[in-house]
Amino acid sequence: MKRLLAALGLVWLFLALAGAVRAEEMFTSYHSDIGLAQDGTLTVTETISAVVEGDRIKRGVYRDLPLTFTDARGRTARVDFKLISVERDGNAEPYRTESIKGGIRIYSGDADVLLSRGEHTFRFTYETARQIRFFDDHDELYWNVTGTDWAFPIEEASARVTLPSGVKAQALDVFTGRYGAADKNARAVEEGDELMFTTTRRLQPGEGLTIAIKMPKDSIERPSASTERLWWFRDNLAAIIAIAGLVIVVLYYSHAWLKVGRDPARGVMVPRWDAPDGISPALVNYIDNRGFSGEGWTALSAAALNLAVGGHVVLEDLKNSLVITRSGKARPGRLPTGEAALLKAVEDQGGKLVIDKANGKIVQKVGADFRSAMEREHRGKYYKANTAYVVGGVVLSVLFLLAIFLFGELDEENIGLVIVPIAAAFFVSVFAVGFGKSFRRQASLAARIVSIVVLGFIGFVAVSVFSGIFAFLVFEAVSSHQLPLLVSVGGIVLVNLLFFLLMGAPTPLGARMMDGIDGLRQYLTLAEKERMNMAGAPEMSPQHFETLLPYAVALGVEKPWSETFDRWLLTAAAGAAAAGYQPAWYHGDSFSAGSFGDRMGGFAGSMADTMTSSLPPPPKSSSSGFSSGGGFSGGGGGGGGGGGW
Repeated sequence: MKRLLAALGLVWLFLALAGAVRAEEMFTSYHSDIGLAQDGTLTVTETISAVVEGDRIKRGVYRDLPLTFTDARGRTARVDFKLISVERDGNAEPYRTESIKGGIRIYSGDADVLLSRGEHTFRFTYETARQIRFFDDHDELYWNVTGTDWAFPIEEASARVTLPSGVKAQALDVFTGRYGAADKNARAVEEGDELMFTTTRRLQPGEGLTIAIKMPKDSIERPSASTERLWWFRDNLAAIIAIAGLVIVVLYYSHAWLKVGRDPARGVMVPRWDAPDGISPALVNYIDNRGFSGEGWTALSAAALNLAVGGHVVLEDLKNSLVITRSGKARPGRLPTGEAALLKAVEDQGGKLVIDKANGKIVQKVGADFRSAMEREHRGKYYKANTAYVVGGVVLSVLFLLAIFLFGELDEENIGLVIVPIAAAFFVSVFAVGFGKSFRRQASLAARIVSIVVLGFIGFVAVSVFSGIFAFLVFEAVSSHQLPLLVSVGGIVLVNLLFFLLMGAPTPLGARMMDGIDGLRQYLTLAEKERMNMAGAPEMSPQHFETLLPYAVALGVEKPWSETFDRWLLTAAAGAAAAGYQPAWYHGDSFSAGSFGDRMGGFAGSMADTMTSSLPPPPKSSSSGFSSGGGFSGGGGGGGGGGGW
């Protein structure tokens, strides 16, 4: 009885082991028929018999084939490739392809059809060219039959090569094992016009078979000069498109700049104590900045001050808010556009406009109406941004960059050489423009110091990060011989950034106004001794200080202008006329000699900050987050690998 049980146990164990063996997914054979034509074209049929158990092979197998190689100069080149058919068990099989790094992946099978268990035979047929290597004394086919990237063992791998009529092999070689190995666990036999290569042991996952055939010189037709030129053009298409794009974009922007972007000749700038043509402080800010600085709040502050100095409103400084109240003075026949819009806003609020967080939406509308009124009257009169030309250059650049991606056949590394410079330049430009505008409108010394510290810190981090990225990109570009691509793409981006800044130009009227505004700025910042030496300059007085204070705010020089006035107040020349002076249009801290200019200048300079801080926060985003000699296994053309799906 015990012997019977033991025998049954052995039988059961044997059956279990046999079942386990049968359950292993593997390739029982991998055979490649390779026909070599006189012109060097290879017609390859790979027949793969696989045991399917529904584990890693459910619907079919996929085959990865490299489409690039490194030529004798170390440059990446592309082979010709054409997929002819995909079959399973002798019948045509549905398939799909997708691009992979340096090659193509071919999926056999249908996503909606599962294979039955058991052995199935898959066949891939394709044509490829540019696979023959030409040496001084011989021609050579160095071909990776199976590739070394299969996830399954291969019981037997073989290849049959048919050479062109009349061509005899001078030498044969084989290599097996993992990539880079030089094992020779295979045999090579010449049978008439055919060459047979067969492995002598099982290939484990990651192992492959590579063959090498040495043929007499001129056995295979060398590519013609026109064919080599075509190959060179195709291999370097991305760089060619990029270089052509850079040249054309530069020519486009240069022509546009010569046509509309050059600044007109400027006149001689001399100090002056009034605005050119009597324009308003808000318009001075608009012309000087070639548009609004600080999103228009500095110009709006200057307009409010000018209305107050003119007696049309009273400003009340309540520390945490600013109140603009309509005075009893009759509205003049005509006010400057910006001041008229602001005065109307005050009147629409019942004669009192309170600027604080509680009224943020009202203040936001006042600012929008003010900017809109100014833009309607003055846009294009003093300065032309020539935006249409810039947009044309950007569109032209984008078309070339898209062409690089669509036709340049870039691999993953080379894609980075295009994307990273674009992304880096976009970040730098947005940061520079935004920070530059912010820095320009800073009023106080403390704010400027903070801005410089922040800029220094961000600049240090940016330089550290981008210098590392730049060094890596240059290394990758040099090692892959794609430096022209990197330089050209970077050049296209930089040219756009450069001409974004250069394309805008003042009109002749705007250039004349800028000369006058520069003269006013110089006057407001001159030392007292220099100002006194100016013929015809008005004497300093509270009224003269107040009259030019809105212009000083508009130009961002209220601090030196206020300091000048304070120094005057402390002199005997001020006399009793300035003693105890308190402007009727301002309600706030009282002043004393030596403090009037300082406090008034500080108040005037901070008005824009008060307005900005009262605005409601922006809406939150709805998104939630964020040669055979020295050869090895795996070398030569062909290769790749695959798996099941």
